[in-house]
Amino acid sequence: MSPPDSAEPLPGVSPLEPGSSSTTEPAVPWSRFVQLFTAVMLPIFLAAVDQTLLATATPAIARDLGDLRDTAWIAVGYLLSSTIMAPLYGRLGDRYGRRDALVAALGLFAVGSTACMASQGMWWLIASRMLQGLGGGGLMVMSQALIGEVVPPRQRPRFQAYFGVVFVLASVAGPVVGGLVVSRFSWRWLFAVNLPLAAIAAWRVLRLPRSPRHAVPGQGHDALGVVLFAGMAGLALLWLTLAGHRFPWVSAPSLAMAGVAVLLGALLARRERSQTHPFLPLELLRIPAIAWTSLTVTLFAASMFALVFFLPVYLQLGKHGNAAHAGLLLLPLTAGLVLGSNLTGRLVAYTGRPDQPPRFGLVLAALALLVLGWLPGGSWTVGVLGVVAGLGFGTVMPTSQLVIQTVAGRARLGAAAATVSLARSVGASVGTAVFGALVFGLASTAELQAALRGTSEQATLQVIHAFHLTFMAAGALTLVAAWSSTRVPRIEL
Repeated sequence: MSPPDSAEPLPGVSPLEPGSSSTTEPAVPWSRFVQLFTAVMLPIFLAAVDQTLLATATPAIARDLGDLRDTAWIAVGYLLSSTIMAPLYGRLGDRYGRRDALVAALGLFAVGSTACMASQGMWWLIASRMLQGLGGGGLMVMSQALIGEVVPPRQRPRFQAYFGVVFVLASVAGPVVGGLVVSRFSWRWLFAVNLPLAAIAAWRVLRLPRSPRHAVPGQGHDALGVVLFAGMAGLALLWLTLAGHRFPWVSAPSLAMAGVAVLLGALLARRERSQTHPFLPLELLRIPAIAWTSLTVTLFAASMFALVFFLPVYLQLGKHGNAAHAGLLLLPLTAGLVLGSNLTGRLVAYTGRPDQPPRFGLVLAALALLVLGWLPGGSWTVGVLGVVAGLGFGTVMPTSQLVIQTVAGRARLGAAAATVSLARSVGASVGTAVFGALVFGLASTAELQAALRGTSEQATLQVIHAFHLTFMAAGALTLVAAWSSTRVPRIEL
């Protein structure tokens, strides 16, 4: 059933709660917004770009450090650790101040980048990426929370487009920059550049006023919840990545990993329901608008990040392009994302309805992915379909932040931003793991190595077939995301 046309009070939001109405909110001066934007722009950029930066560098890293099959964990490891940390940063930011939490995240991110730069083996690099993700998980969460702290809800659509452009530009420019750097220098420079950028970002953030604290009496950190969530997510992703090619789906290792992950998930659910202040933002997920928006973001991220990560690999292995060429073929997707995000921000500013654009945009993106899996992947085909997919995907992130922050209210902005970040990170990590398992399950190790070196045309054709099926599966998942977006209740800013 479609949401009702008439506006109804949203569950869990008082009419007088800040964030649910903006009629009494003073307009934020442009100078104040510029100060905020120049402070959080770099953390948002770093958080987004490092999720996809190594996509075009993956074959080069595989040649230097190890097996191509393990390279999916370069992305999954970062996404997993940032997923685990996102809700924790939300709670800590609300309790101790969002500005200081963002500075701490930048410091941890820089330490992880240094470890990545010095990596001497594949699993060393993966472990360093997980360390880097512990800091990266707070960059987007705290940046979005600071935006909600300063900019009233009704004004956010006008300003959100700027942040949306930074996010989508960084997400898809990552492979482009990575390809250009790898083709001329070493992939290690991709981590070295993070150090001065993180230092500049910390300097700009520290110039912002200290954030207010919204500590709740008796609120703890729920350390056991964090451990249970980390164990469940790590085992589940490891199982999805390894089962089917490292060991059979129906085998003792597979059943053991899946069983322990389910057990940890059950213990986590029981633990979080019994906590007054749980690690996971369950009180927000009980609100229908937030629950359905979070599901939409999860499914959207699974499809989009699978496309961003695996399309450059497909172009290098299946079409024998170099890293720079594969990265440049993502520019049309970047253009579509930027345009879609900008148009969505303007549309929502005009209509005041952030719940509507994803319903149409995700259908458009799904059709582009399905056609990409059906047609031969020439340069023009990839370029045109990239623009179409980008236009559709660009409708999701600007509107999801608006919906969840508006419903959550000012006192819970950290938890609200963490909810969006958690949903996006879970989707990105699960999507990368699942679609990676699909690609590597449909093509053998010998075929992947032969395609990587360009020594067998038959192996290359099998790899192309595996990627086409993966793109079609991503298109089907995007259609499910489109349906999920129709379940979000009517929301007016």
